[in-house]
Amino acid sequence: MTKPKPAPLAPDTIIGGYRVVRKISSGGFGVVYLAEGTDGQQVAIKEYLPAALATREPGELVPKIVPDKISLYRLGLKSFFEEGRSLAQISNPAVVSVLNFFRANETVYMVMNYLQGDTLQDFIVTARELKQDKVFRESTIRSLFDEVLRGLRIVHQHKMLHLDLKPANIFITEDNSAVMIDFGAAREVLNKEGNFTRPMYTPGFAAPEMYRRDTTMGPWTDIYAIGACIYSSMLGYPPHDAPKRQEKDRLALSLSRMRGVYSDNLIEVVEWCMALDPLSRPQSVFALQKELSQKGERQFTKLTLGEKMRLKMDNMLGDTKKGHRATAHTRPR
Repeated sequence: MTKPKPAPLAPDTIIGGYRVVRKISSGGFGVVYLAEGTDGQQVAIKEYLPAALATREPGELVPKIVPDKISLYRLGLKSFFEEGRSLAQISNPAVVSVLNFFRANETVYMVMNYLQGDTLQDFIVTARELKQDKVFRESTIRSLFDEVLRGLRIVHQHKMLHLDLKPANIFITEDNSAVMIDFGAAREVLNKEGNFTRPMYTPGFAAPEMYRRDTTMGPWTDIYAIGACIYSSMLGYPPHDAPKRQEKDRLALSLSRMRGVYSDNLIEVVEWCMALDPLSRPQSVFALQKELSQKGERQFTKLTLGEKMRLKMDNMLGDTKKGHRATAHTRPR
């Protein structure tokens, strides 16, 4: 029998001066709510509430911690709080803005900008359902991940790692900006320290070193996930998870089907990022940015007449960036 998830906070609950409007999403690690501040500003609030360690009945505020998991719960709580503190110091368009973070109800809440739009995963699924020849144009992939890497570089400069990069955690706002959300540092602490039967990371995007407790993680760990995200943006589905690849690696074979659709350079970048040996990957975001920004490899991205006309109009309106992204996909409704 599946263990029930902790109940989310009820609408109109007041926490830290914010009024909960509704639950946006929930997972094994916590709950995200739409809320309003006293000034009426809408925000997203993420509540630390790992389902493996705590329970909560409907209508209650304070979670009940499994007795033998209290020390582990507190360890994750501390990591979550530190993550909020670190993110609050970062100001970059590609990194979710943390406006506030506070302790209440024996847990921690992280208050963030409320973003409207869709995740990269939503776009990938839509393109797959439309049975398009390719999910995104190469120029779109390069410009999109250049944005993400600019933010990730700042994150790494603050001695942080994301540790849960995947298309579902790359948000495309309504003004076509890419924003990294849902950092996984606290989740990783619990995964390393706890004895969970199921890991709390996403297969296909987690680097091999994340499956082991005795290895060092670094920028190269996030870079593996970036490669997996680009792979998904090319093929429409995630790569095999790392343990399966270590048994029999089919990455090169899968990518070979994309030759002629995408440039050899982009395919090689993905293979480089997703090397099973951490030392064989780019060791810094800067090294990857330099390669991904290669201008001479875009000859496979040919615009249709209609796209050229749209870009011309967008250039006239001074909105080149938005028009460039808009040619890449159909926004899901």
